Amino acid sequence: MPTIKHTFIGPIRQALTLSNLPLKGALKDEQMEIISEAGILIKNDKIHQIGSYWDIFPEAQSIGAEIVTLKGDFVALPGLIDCHTHICFGGSRAQDYALRNAGKTYLEIAKSGGGIWDTVTKTRKASLEKLAQLTVQRANRHLKDGITTIEIKSGYGLSVEEELKMLRAIKLADENTTADLTPTCLAAHIPPKDFEGTHRDYLKAISEEVFPILKEEGLANRIDAFIEETAFTSEDIQSYFQKAKEMGFDITVHADQFRTGGSRVAIDFGAISADHLEASTGNEIQILANSNTIAVALPGASMGLGVAYTPARKLLDAGASLAIASDWNPGSAPMGDLLMQAAVLGTYEKLSNAEVLAGITSRAAAALNLTDRGQLHSGMLADIILFPTNDYREITYQQGRLKPFKVFKRGVEIR
Repeated sequence: MPTIKHTFIGPIRQALTLSNLPLKGALKDEQMEIISEAGILIKNDKIHQIGSYWDIFPEAQSIGAEIVTLKGDFVALPGLIDCHTHICFGGSRAQDYALRNAGKTYLEIAKSGGGIWDTVTKTRKASLEKLAQLTVQRANRHLKDGITTIEIKSGYGLSVEEELKMLRAIKLADENTTADLTPTCLAAHIPPKDFEGTHRDYLKAISEEVFPILKEEGLANRIDAFIEETAFTSEDIQSYFQKAKEMGFDITVHADQFRTGGSRVAIDFGAISADHLEASTGNEIQILANSNTIAVALPGASMGLGVAYTPARKLLDAGASLAIASDWNPGSAPMGDLLMQAAVLGTYEKLSNAEVLAGITSRAAAALNLTDRGQLHSGMLADIILFPTNDYREITYQQGRLKPFKVFKRGVEIR
């Protein structure tokens, strides 16, 4: 019989469960379930019970649970979820950042040889083992900040061999970090400069040669594409996404970052999420709200590029579901501080605490099609973070400066 381990954590001044919230639409803080003087009983890697500390304490004692007694004031949240990152990469793009601040646009830099292709060149030079090591380092930094689940995209390989190298590096990294890594194949990031053939020829080669290996080796179950002027058109991507759907992959889309069109593709293919959306207009907002596709705001990219934020308020008011992610990448979003970015987005877009916190927990889990995390209740993974405060509102008020004091991943304290 496997060993059963029980752990009991408390007392917790406020436990925000993020449970029983609607997936779509605006949220008020009053809708959040907040358990005062809470205790959380963990059984192996899952939450067994959450409620009043003194109600659960006798049971915890009777079953010999390890008691983690908290001294001082703490607020508990589910482990944060970053549902859009590019943290498997080689090199730096500090030069791009300087050029943008000097007046060059993202598209101008890309057309002159910088941008994504610069990172492709540096990532191709890195070994699989080196990429895995760098990915682990970045994932562990996220983990210390309370981010217990991290989506990671390929897309800096842009050939059959190099995309597979990246995804194998992500898989290796997942085996060497406590954080849970969710891989996504973004081979359709931009058309590779060194591919002999059309954009559609490249996509056909990826779908025929890479997709089957993704299934065979369990490298990814998510396919992404960048629909944009410097990447792929809505017409280019049709056969590629159709093949992905036929093979049972989940679809997600880099959509409406600089111009519209990508969100329509996302909806037409039943994508789980449409990410970016900085250029979305009233039409795109309405069709997203009328769909089951989750809108993912990436405030880190807006900060890095100095452009407008995703129209989060309008999306929520229209009835859309909104998640928030860091977009941590070497070019447009090098900071990678999810909590700070989410708090600042809340300031600019006038989001309630409930909307911000759900956007980086429960709704972010939905954007990754994960049903076992993002909330604190019985049966969920025991991914729990504790902030040293007696008022949950301090978390967004301090705009990311307040970091978790303790982080539990699958019931194990890692910080």
